[in-house]
Amino acid sequence: DGWKTLTFFLTSFWVLVRRARKLAQQYYLVYQEPIPTGQLVQRVASVMQEYTQSGGVRPFGVSLLIAGWDEDHPYLFQSDPSGAYFAWKATAMGKNYVNGKTFLEKRYNNDLELEDAIHTAILTLKESFEGQMTEENIEVGICNEAGFKRLTPAEVKDYLAAIA
Repeated sequence: DGWKTLTFFLTSFWVLVRRARKLAQQYYLVYQEPIPTGQLVQRVASVMQEYTQSGGVRPFGVSLLIAGWDEDHPYLFQSDPSGAYFAWKATAMGKNYVNGKTFLEKRYNNDLELEDAIHTAILTLKESFEGQMTEENIEVGICNEAGFKRLTPAEVKDYLAAIA
């Protein structure tokens, strides 16, 4: 489904991506509209939670950020391996996530324009990034009413130059 995007850390992700895509397709076949982000998150988190209690399978070793655009506004959810999920306006995951969240708390507001949001996201990464950030080792995606778009390496390079 072009309206949702996921962020991942481990290969367990691909099992969940396939499941999320299947859930989204099933929903579309029944209702002839994209699955609402909250419902997709709830269903994927339920799958993750089932794997914590089922014999013969291991829990997923992955946390997810799931973003979507429904009813004229954005949604961002985080789901952890236990199947618990949380709604956010902005968040960070992974190594040094505390620094990222602290940085976002200082910089984020509901009135951010797209350009400012992209700069804030890159600056948040820069707070805890080890080594040199380049267009080859980071990706930037935009989820809005038009769908999901990944910036080209050239566009990322321009944004990196603007914050240097």
